[in-house]
Amino acid sequence: QVQFVESGGGLVQPGGSLRLSCAHSGGFLRFFSMGWYRQAPGKQRELVASIPYVGRTNYADFVKGRFTISRDNAKNTLYLQMNNLTPEDTAVYYCNIPEELAAWGQGTQVTVSS
Repeated sequence: QVQFVESGGGLVQPGGSLRLSCAHSGGFLRFFSMGWYRQAPGKQRELVASIPYVGRTNYADFVKGRFTISRDNAKNTLYLQMNNLTPEDTAVYYCNIPEELAAWGQGTQVTVSS
């Protein structure tokens, strides 16, 4: 059973940056697309960015040009570099497998506020 452990969230001012990490237990996941999701209070969880085994990364329109997804398969870790954060980015961020969702981790809270 795959497990995800997200980290790197915190409180940051508008315009600031954070780098999220997602450590996962499945070495075989290197052959799968992986994605970052977020859920803001009172809203549904949404896909923020995804990265395939090979090919082009994909981003939701609301983060294009600000967020960068990457992966280190040797470390079984997924990353999300977030720049120029806005209060609308405040949410709990999760990682998962877009093509076959597994159990969600605990997520990491990102709060953007002055």
